[in-house]
Amino acid sequence: MALTAEEQVRAAEEAVRQLKVGLAEAGVTLPSLRVDPLSVASEGLPLVELGRCNLDTALRLAAVLEGEKR
Repeated sequence: MALTAEEQVRAAEEAVRQLKVGLAEAGVTLPSLRVDPLSVASEGLPLVELGRCNLDTALRLAAVLEGEKR
C-alpha cells in the first residue's frame, strides 16, 4: 500500500529524528538537517536536507562512515 502525502512527510520527519539521534551518538551534528520544506509543498516525495557543515564535521562524519564499513 502506498503512503499518503501526510504519511510520507511523517516518515521523512521520523528519518530526520533518527538521523539526528544516530549522528549525535557518533558525535556529529549537522545543523541544517531537516525535511526540505519546498519538497513537502510539491507533489513529489519529501526530501531530507542534510545541509552544509564545516570541515571538522565533514571529517568526523567520514570517520564514522568509515568505521561502519569495518
